[in-house]
Amino acid sequence: MDYTIEGYNALVEKLLALSVAYYDNDAPLVSDFEYDRMNNELKRMEAEHPEWIRPDSPTQHVGGHVSEAFAPVSHEVPLESLQDVFSFEEVSAFVEKMDGALSQPHDYVTEPKIDGLSVAVEYRDGVFFRGATRGNGEVGEDVTENLRTVRSLPKKLKNAPRRIIVRGEVYMSHETFQTINARREIEGQPPLANPRNAAAGSLRQQDPTVCAQRMLDIICFNIQLAEGASYSTHYETLEALEAMGFPVVAHTLCKTPKECTDTITAIGEGREGYPFDIDGAVVKLNGLSQREMLGSTAKYPRWAVAYKYPPEKKPSRVVDILIQVGRTGVLTPKAVIEPIRLAGTTVTNATLHNQDFIENMGVNVGDTVLVQKAGEIIPEVLEVVKKESSGAFRFPDICPACGAPVVRDEDGAAIRCTGAECPAQRLRSIVHFASKDAMDIDGLGPAVVEALDKAGLIRTPAELYYLEVKSLVGPVDRMGKKSAEKLIANLEQSKQRGLARLLCAFGIRQVGSKAAKVLARHFSTLDELMAATEEQLTVIDDVGPITAKYLTDWFAADQSQDLIRRLREAGVSFESREEIADDRFAGKTFVLTGTLEHYTRAEAEEIIERFGGKASGSVSQKTSYVLAGANPGSKLTKAESLEVPILSEEDFEKMIQSKPPAKPEA
Repeated sequence: MDYTIEGYNALVEKLLALSVAYYDNDAPLVSDFEYDRMNNELKRMEAEHPEWIRPDSPTQHVGGHVSEAFAPVSHEVPLESLQDVFSFEEVSAFVEKMDGALSQPHDYVTEPKIDGLSVAVEYRDGVFFRGATRGNGEVGEDVTENLRTVRSLPKKLKNAPRRIIVRGEVYMSHETFQTINARREIEGQPPLANPRNAAAGSLRQQDPTVCAQRMLDIICFNIQLAEGASYSTHYETLEALEAMGFPVVAHTLCKTPKECTDTITAIGEGREGYPFDIDGAVVKLNGLSQREMLGSTAKYPRWAVAYKYPPEKKPSRVVDILIQVGRTGVLTPKAVIEPIRLAGTTVTNATLHNQDFIENMGVNVGDTVLVQKAGEIIPEVLEVVKKESSGAFRFPDICPACGAPVVRDEDGAAIRCTGAECPAQRLRSIVHFASKDAMDIDGLGPAVVEALDKAGLIRTPAELYYLEVKSLVGPVDRMGKKSAEKLIANLEQSKQRGLARLLCAFGIRQVGSKAAKVLARHFSTLDELMAATEEQLTVIDDVGPITAKYLTDWFAADQSQDLIRRLREAGVSFESREEIADDRFAGKTFVLTGTLEHYTRAEAEEIIERFGGKASGSVSQKTSYVLAGANPGSKLTKAESLEVPILSEEDFEKMIQSKPPAKPEA
């Protein structure tokens, strides 16, 4: 560590950036243990050089910023953070310090430290009134409506004081986290990073219905304020909270340093029994009057510490390396290791991330590796500690799930299956096939697709068109006759969506809805498109050599040919519906900004494309026009600086309502 003023400032800046990522963006860049290590290093620097201390140092304030998206709530009693300790010696030193400061008898309460989002919830006359995040400790964010959706938060209390404010930790259970990520994978969305950030991001959603879908829970651990009630110990307050109806943190009464450290050990060993993540254990002075006498520093209460469990690292031998195919087609390597105990669980698998990671580490079957489980659900391989094999493991050239060729992303490390009917991707591919931008099959969302798959009725998108009412009623959960008839009618209707939507539905890489429309304007049928060479495809605007190769490779694959054959036999239209009214906007690029009065953005873009033009998302020197509605953004400013012509909605309507230009005679 650089113990200079420059090194100090660099560490402050790094920790500030990490704090914004953790508290404000709910997207941590390092593990909690690593952040705490750097924060403690900063404290040591400031203890040795108090003249260096900056007002914005992370040691001088609590938590994150308060988002402007929510109304601010001033905490009547500050929501303080706790002093972290990392060894049993430090825990014993804390207890001995309390023993020295207090002449009267005293004891301690030891609790698991839940890794979630800290909140304060207020009740008046026993009814839930308001809730807020911790924020910076003094001011938080009003998330009352979102907290109403938290399943385990009582909305009405039993025998409560006339006004009470309780502190708790909102969390997402392991079971919920895994369920939501499985659903997101099917829908082609990126997985949530970890339960803590999933909970924090959910509670800070603008739409309470989104928060409700995340199925959050809460554990309460402190009374901040209680009008008309008095308590003598922290243990007593926890018992009172439980009697009122709150879910309360597990708590153990301890009298000696050894009892505290023994309880911390037991909590750590029992991690797998908790439904939530824990990142430590808290030791608190039990007597409330004694706490009041000791008070707090500028940042921490003097009467408590938080023991942070170190990330466990243990060696193990790699007995196999398996390749799993995710629902988005990405191949992920997994090391099968000899069983070891980590963070309270038996670990037999560890992630290896991707081919680049494997090559950089040089890991292969037979090697002994160091494995860590630090705040993440899936353990990871850190390094090879004993090389007992030759070379590094290599990914297969074909998908282990379906035998189709695999390709590497041009802009990343992911290696992906190209199979149109890959069983590992089937749910995701069917959901995409039925989505709004693709075949737009109403009533065929992820839940219905899962139910059809569970009933063994579909394995590929083509099989949707072979379903019958009688096969749906009964085998498919919650599918009655009317629902089945409506779904079959919607499927029949979708057969005439046309070439552009079908191309988008195929899920060919780099062929989304816009590229599909471009192709459907150049080819009248799917057969014409399939007959085109890479060279012929690259002549088309917006179709580069990479996209052209993805197209020809996809059409050449046996699985794709089988899918197309079955769709053809089912009567799905392969003809283009993308007619061009005329080419008045040919070669012109439009950028839209602001809100239009008479058109949605999608409608305006469709009109531009129907007249042979192109809609783009960014302004450049190649932009022909910027169509500006109400409250335009920075695109308008950039257009003005580049002297790009600005169109009002009235100008645009005149252009599309005018007669098309006369074509020159032959």
